[in-house]
Amino acid sequence: MKTRILSKGLEVSTIGLGCMSLSGAYGAALSEAAAGDLLRAAYDRGVTFFDTAEVYGPFVNEMQLGKGLAAIRDQVVIATKFGFKITPGTPRPQEFDSRPEHIRTVVDASLTRLGTDRIDLLYQHRPDPAVPIEDVAGTVGELIRAGKVLHFGLSESDAATIRRAHAVHPVAALQSEYSLWTRDVERDILPTLRELGIGFVPFSPLGRGFLTGRLAPGVLPETDWRAKMPRFSGDAADQNYALVRALEALAARKGYTAGQLAIAWVLHQGDDIVPIPGTRRLDRLEENIAAADIELTAQDLAEIEAAFPVGEVIGGRY
Repeated sequence: MKTRILSKGLEVSTIGLGCMSLSGAYGAALSEAAAGDLLRAAYDRGVTFFDTAEVYGPFVNEMQLGKGLAAIRDQVVIATKFGFKITPGTPRPQEFDSRPEHIRTVVDASLTRLGTDRIDLLYQHRPDPAVPIEDVAGTVGELIRAGKVLHFGLSESDAATIRRAHAVHPVAALQSEYSLWTRDVERDILPTLRELGIGFVPFSPLGRGFLTGRLAPGVLPETDWRAKMPRFSGDAADQNYALVRALEALAARKGYTAGQLAIAWVLHQGDDIVPIPGTRRLDRLEENIAAADIELTAQDLAEIEAAFPVGEVIGGRY
Protein backbone atom coordinates (compact mmCIF):
# COMPACT_ATOMS: atom_id res chain seq x y z
CA MET A 1 0.00 0.00 0.00
CA LYS A 2 1.15 3.54 -0.71
CA THR A 3 1.71 5.97 2.14
CA ARG A 4 0.61 9.50 2.95
CA ILE A 5 2.17 12.19 5.10
CA LEU A 6 -0.07 13.67 7.79
CA SER A 7 2.58 16.12 8.93
CA LYS A 8 6.35 16.38 9.06
CA GLY A 9 7.74 13.12 10.39
CA LEU A 10 4.38 11.34 10.43
CA GLU A 11 4.06 9.05 7.41
CA VAL A 12 1.42 6.32 7.48
CA SER A 13 -0.37 3.90 5.18
CA THR A 14 -2.98 5.48 2.89
CA ILE A 15 -5.70 3.68 4.86
CA GLY A 16 -5.42 2.99 8.58
CA LEU A 17 -7.37 0.64 10.81
CA GLY A 18 -9.83 1.95 13.36
CA CYS A 19 -9.65 -0.61 16.14
CA MET A 20 -12.58 0.37 18.38
CA SER A 21 -14.76 -2.56 17.33
CA LEU A 22 -12.17 -5.13 18.40
CA SER A 23 -13.03 -4.50 22.04
CA GLY A 24 -16.78 -4.80 21.69
CA ALA A 25 -18.34 -1.63 20.25
CA TYR A 26 -20.58 -3.65 17.92
CA GLY A 27 -20.83 -6.94 19.75
CA ALA A 28 -18.70 -9.02 22.08
CA ALA A 29 -15.01 -8.18 22.26
CA LEU A 30 -12.67 -10.33 20.20
CA SER A 31 -10.33 -12.59 22.08
CA GLU A 32 -6.74 -11.46 22.41
CA ALA A 33 -5.72 -14.08 19.85
CA ALA A 34 -8.41 -13.14 17.34
CA ALA A 35 -7.66 -9.44 17.68
CA GLY A 36 -3.97 -10.13 17.20
CA ASP A 37 -4.65 -12.17 14.08
CA LEU A 38 -6.64 -9.33 12.53
CA LEU A 39 -4.06 -6.69 13.45
CA ARG A 40 -1.22 -8.68 11.93
CA ALA A 41 -3.32 -9.49 8.85
CA ALA A 42 -3.81 -5.75 8.39
CA TYR A 43 -0.07 -5.17 8.65
CA ASP A 44 0.68 -7.99 6.22
CA ARG A 45 -1.61 -6.23 3.72
CA GLY A 46 0.15 -2.89 4.06
CA VAL A 47 -1.60 -1.14 6.96
CA THR A 48 0.85 0.64 9.24
CA PHE A 49 -1.52 3.03 11.05
CA PHE A 50 -3.59 1.73 13.97
CA ASP A 51 -6.06 3.80 15.98
CA THR A 52 -7.14 3.09 19.56
CA ALA A 53 -8.12 4.95 22.76
CA GLU A 54 -8.09 4.32 26.49
CA VAL A 55 -11.88 4.58 26.51
CA TYR A 56 -12.37 1.71 24.03
CA GLY A 57 -13.30 -1.15 26.29
CA PRO A 58 -12.41 0.80 28.42
CA PHE A 59 -8.71 -0.12 28.36
CA VAL A 60 -9.18 -3.49 26.59
CA ASN A 61 -8.45 -2.09 23.14
CA GLU A 62 -5.05 -0.71 24.04
CA MET A 63 -4.07 -4.06 25.54
CA GLN A 64 -5.22 -5.86 22.39
CA LEU A 65 -3.01 -3.62 20.27
CA GLY A 66 -0.11 -3.90 22.68
CA LYS A 67 -0.06 -7.68 22.41
CA GLY A 68 -1.09 -7.93 18.77
CA LEU A 69 1.48 -5.46 17.45
CA ALA A 70 4.35 -6.24 19.82
CA ALA A 71 6.41 -8.15 17.26
CA ILE A 72 6.14 -5.34 14.69
CA ARG A 73 6.05 -2.35 17.03
CA ASP A 74 8.81 -0.46 15.26
CA GLN A 75 7.13 -0.86 11.86
CA VAL A 76 3.78 0.65 12.80
CA VAL A 77 2.28 3.94 13.97
CA ILE A 78 -0.04 3.70 16.98
CA ALA A 79 -2.45 6.48 17.82
CA THR A 80 -4.34 6.63 21.09
CA LYS A 81 -6.46 9.20 22.92
CA PHE A 82 -7.13 10.79 26.30
CA GLY A 83 -9.82 13.13 27.53
CA PHE A 84 -12.45 11.30 29.57
CA LYS A 85 -12.96 10.55 33.23
CA ILE A 86 -13.38 6.79 33.22
CA THR A 87 -15.24 5.20 36.12
CA PRO A 88 -14.87 1.40 36.50
CA GLY A 89 -18.06 -0.36 35.46
CA THR A 90 -19.23 2.55 33.28
CA PRO A 91 -18.83 1.61 29.59
CA ARG A 92 -19.62 5.05 28.17
CA PRO A 93 -18.10 7.86 30.23
CA GLN A 94 -19.83 11.20 29.91
CA GLU A 95 -17.42 13.46 31.80
CA PHE A 96 -14.44 15.09 30.12
CA ASP A 97 -11.06 15.32 31.84
CA SER A 98 -8.12 16.98 30.11
CA ARG A 99 -6.48 18.40 33.21
CA PRO A 100 -2.69 18.34 32.82
CA GLU A 101 -2.20 15.97 35.75
CA HIS A 102 -4.79 13.61 34.29
CA ILE A 103 -3.12 13.65 30.87
CA ARG A 104 0.20 12.68 32.42
CA THR A 105 -1.39 9.83 34.37
CA VAL A 106 -3.30 8.56 31.34
CA VAL A 107 -0.24 8.58 29.11
CA ASP A 108 1.76 6.48 31.57
CA ALA A 109 -1.12 4.02 31.81
CA SER A 110 -1.53 3.85 28.03
CA LEU A 111 2.19 3.21 27.57
CA THR A 112 1.95 0.29 29.97
CA ARG A 113 -1.11 -1.21 28.26
CA LEU A 114 0.41 -0.76 24.81
CA GLY A 115 3.69 -2.27 25.98
CA THR A 116 5.70 0.49 24.37
CA ASP A 117 8.00 3.35 25.29
CA ARG A 118 6.28 5.99 23.14
CA ILE A 119 2.90 6.91 21.71
CA ASP A 120 3.31 7.87 18.07
CA LEU A 121 0.23 10.10 17.92
CA LEU A 122 -1.67 11.26 21.00
CA TYR A 123 -5.08 12.85 20.49
CA GLN A 124 -7.27 14.80 22.85
CA HIS A 125 -10.38 12.67 22.32
CA ARG A 126 -12.83 15.54 22.72
CA PRO A 127 -12.46 19.20 23.72
CA ASP A 128 -12.82 19.79 27.45
CA PRO A 129 -14.67 23.07 28.10
CA ALA A 130 -13.23 23.21 31.63
CA VAL A 131 -9.58 23.15 30.53
CA PRO A 132 -8.02 25.76 28.20
CA ILE A 133 -6.67 24.12 25.06
CA GLU A 134 -3.40 25.99 25.66
CA ASP A 135 -2.92 23.96 28.84
CA VAL A 136 -3.63 20.74 26.96
CA ALA A 137 -1.21 21.57 24.15
CA GLY A 138 1.45 22.64 26.62
CA THR A 139 1.16 19.42 28.59
CA VAL A 140 1.36 17.23 25.49
CA GLY A 141 4.34 19.31 24.40
CA GLU A 142 6.07 18.46 27.68
CA LEU A 143 5.37 14.76 27.08
CA ILE A 144 6.82 15.05 23.57
CA ARG A 145 9.97 16.64 24.93
CA ALA A 146 10.17 13.80 27.46
CA GLY A 147 10.01 11.26 24.62
CA LYS A 148 6.78 9.62 25.77
CA VAL A 149 4.79 11.03 22.84
CA LEU A 150 5.94 11.80 19.28
CA HIS A 151 3.05 13.80 17.80
CA PHE A 152 0.08 15.81 19.11
CA GLY A 153 -3.42 15.40 17.71
CA LEU A 154 -6.94 16.72 18.29
CA SER A 155 -10.31 15.12 17.67
CA GLU A 156 -13.64 16.81 16.86
CA SER A 157 -12.19 20.26 17.57
CA ASP A 158 -13.41 23.43 15.87
CA ALA A 159 -11.21 25.70 13.77
CA ALA A 160 -10.61 28.26 16.50
CA THR A 161 -9.50 25.58 18.97
CA ILE A 162 -7.17 24.04 16.41
CA ARG A 163 -5.52 27.42 15.85
CA ARG A 164 -5.11 28.07 19.58
CA ALA A 165 -3.58 24.64 20.18
CA HIS A 166 -1.28 24.89 17.16
CA ALA A 167 0.06 28.22 18.42
CA VAL A 168 1.31 26.50 21.58
CA HIS A 169 2.52 23.23 20.08
CA PRO A 170 2.29 21.99 16.47
CA VAL A 171 -0.77 19.84 15.85
CA ALA A 172 0.10 16.91 13.59
CA ALA A 173 -3.40 15.61 12.84
CA LEU A 174 -7.07 16.17 13.46
CA GLN A 175 -9.43 13.23 13.72
CA SER A 176 -13.12 13.89 13.04
CA GLU A 177 -16.01 12.15 11.35
CA TYR A 178 -16.07 12.55 7.57
CA SER A 179 -17.82 10.62 4.84
CA LEU A 180 -20.38 11.02 2.10
CA TRP A 181 -23.05 11.46 4.76
CA THR A 182 -21.08 13.68 7.19
CA ARG A 183 -19.44 16.62 5.45
CA ASP A 184 -19.44 19.36 8.09
CA VAL A 185 -15.65 19.66 8.10
CA GLU A 186 -15.55 20.91 4.52
CA ARG A 187 -16.65 24.44 5.40
CA ASP A 188 -14.15 25.58 8.03
CA ILE A 189 -12.08 22.66 9.30
CA LEU A 190 -10.38 21.39 6.14
CA PRO A 191 -9.31 24.87 4.99
CA THR A 192 -7.84 25.54 8.44
CA LEU A 193 -5.94 22.26 8.47
CA ARG A 194 -4.47 22.94 5.05
CA GLU A 195 -3.48 26.46 5.97
CA LEU A 196 -1.60 25.16 9.01
CA GLY A 197 -0.19 22.00 7.43
CA ILE A 198 -2.16 19.60 9.64
CA GLY A 199 -3.22 16.17 8.37
CA PHE A 200 -6.78 14.88 8.57
CA VAL A 201 -7.85 11.44 9.83
CA PRO A 202 -11.54 10.75 9.14
CA PHE A 203 -13.23 8.24 11.41
CA SER A 204 -16.40 6.44 10.29
CA PRO A 205 -15.71 6.90 6.55
CA LEU A 206 -18.35 4.21 6.05
CA GLY A 207 -20.96 5.97 8.18
CA ARG A 208 -20.65 3.36 10.95
CA GLY A 209 -21.37 0.71 8.34
CA PHE A 210 -24.46 2.32 6.83
CA LEU A 211 -22.70 3.29 3.60
CA THR A 212 -21.86 -0.34 2.86
CA GLY A 213 -25.52 -1.03 2.11
CA ARG A 214 -25.58 -3.95 4.54
CA LEU A 215 -27.55 -2.14 7.25
CA ALA A 216 -31.01 -1.79 5.79
CA PRO A 217 -33.63 -0.15 8.06
CA GLY A 218 -34.70 -2.58 10.76
CA VAL A 219 -31.68 -4.88 10.42
CA LEU A 220 -29.86 -3.74 13.54
CA PRO A 221 -30.95 -5.35 16.82
CA GLU A 222 -32.12 -3.05 19.62
CA THR A 223 -28.99 -3.94 21.56
CA ASP A 224 -26.82 -2.27 18.89
CA TRP A 225 -26.31 1.37 19.94
CA ARG A 226 -26.46 2.49 16.31
CA ALA A 227 -30.12 1.49 16.19
CA LYS A 228 -30.92 4.43 18.45
CA MET A 229 -29.09 6.99 16.32
CA PRO A 230 -31.39 9.35 14.42
CA ARG A 231 -29.91 8.49 11.03
CA PHE A 232 -30.46 4.76 11.54
CA SER A 233 -34.09 4.84 12.61
CA GLY A 234 -37.59 5.75 11.40
CA ASP A 235 -38.25 7.76 8.27
CA ALA A 236 -34.68 9.08 8.31
CA ALA A 237 -33.31 5.57 7.88
CA ASP A 238 -35.58 4.96 4.91
CA GLN A 239 -34.55 8.13 3.12
CA ASN A 240 -30.88 7.70 3.94
CA TYR A 241 -30.96 4.10 2.74
CA ALA A 242 -32.35 5.25 -0.59
CA LEU A 243 -29.17 7.30 -1.03
CA VAL A 244 -27.08 4.24 -0.21
CA ARG A 245 -28.96 2.15 -2.76
CA ALA A 246 -28.15 4.74 -5.41
CA LEU A 247 -24.49 4.56 -4.36
CA GLU A 248 -24.63 0.75 -4.54
CA ALA A 249 -26.00 0.86 -8.08
CA LEU A 250 -23.26 3.24 -9.19
CA ALA A 251 -20.56 1.16 -7.50
CA ALA A 252 -21.83 -2.04 -9.13
CA ARG A 253 -21.60 -0.45 -12.59
CA LYS A 254 -17.96 0.38 -11.86
CA GLY A 255 -17.14 -3.04 -10.40
CA TYR A 256 -16.85 -2.01 -6.75
CA THR A 257 -18.88 -2.27 -3.58
CA ALA A 258 -20.66 0.76 -2.14
CA GLY A 259 -18.24 0.75 0.78
CA GLN A 260 -15.20 0.77 -1.48
CA LEU A 261 -16.59 3.67 -3.48
CA ALA A 262 -17.33 5.57 -0.25
CA ILE A 263 -13.76 5.13 1.02
CA ALA A 264 -12.27 5.98 -2.38
CA TRP A 265 -14.34 9.19 -2.44
CA VAL A 266 -12.87 10.22 0.93
CA LEU A 267 -9.33 9.47 -0.27
CA HIS A 268 -9.86 11.63 -3.34
CA GLN A 269 -10.70 14.68 -1.23
CA GLY A 270 -6.98 15.30 -0.63
CA ASP A 271 -3.59 13.62 -0.26
CA ASP A 272 -3.47 14.82 3.35
CA ILE A 273 -6.43 12.61 4.29
CA VAL A 274 -6.02 9.14 5.83
CA PRO A 275 -9.32 7.40 6.68
CA ILE A 276 -9.46 4.72 9.37
CA PRO A 277 -12.37 2.37 8.62
CA GLY A 278 -12.87 -0.23 11.31
CA THR A 279 -13.83 -3.87 11.06
CA ARG A 280 -13.67 -7.15 12.96
CA ARG A 281 -13.56 -9.36 9.85
CA LEU A 282 -10.73 -10.24 7.48
CA ASP A 283 -12.91 -10.16 4.35
CA ARG A 284 -14.16 -6.66 5.20
CA LEU A 285 -10.60 -5.58 5.97
CA GLU A 286 -9.46 -6.72 2.54
CA GLU A 287 -12.44 -5.05 0.90
CA ASN A 288 -11.68 -1.74 2.63
CA ILE A 289 -7.96 -1.87 1.85
CA ALA A 290 -8.67 -2.46 -1.84
CA ALA A 291 -10.28 0.99 -1.99
CA ALA A 292 -6.81 2.50 -1.80
CA ASP A 293 -6.16 1.30 -5.36
CA ILE A 294 -9.30 2.85 -6.87
CA GLU A 295 -8.64 5.75 -9.21
CA LEU A 296 -11.59 8.08 -9.62
CA THR A 297 -11.87 10.53 -12.49
CA ALA A 298 -13.56 13.91 -12.27
CA GLN A 299 -16.55 12.30 -13.99
CA ASP A 300 -16.60 9.49 -11.39
CA LEU A 301 -16.58 12.01 -8.56
CA ALA A 302 -19.40 13.97 -10.18
CA GLU A 303 -21.46 10.79 -10.50
CA ILE A 304 -20.89 9.96 -6.83
CA GLU A 305 -21.99 13.46 -5.82
CA ALA A 306 -25.09 13.10 -7.97
CA ALA A 307 -25.96 9.72 -6.43
CA PHE A 308 -25.31 10.96 -2.88
CA PRO A 309 -25.95 14.72 -2.90
CA VAL A 310 -24.60 16.82 -0.07
CA GLY A 311 -27.32 17.96 2.33
CA GLU A 312 -29.73 15.10 1.62
CA VAL A 313 -28.97 13.02 4.73
CA ILE A 314 -31.62 13.22 7.47
CA GLY A 315 -30.88 12.96 11.18
CA GLY A 316 -28.10 13.99 13.54
CA ARG A 317 -24.86 12.09 13.98
CA TYR A 318 -25.58 11.18 17.60
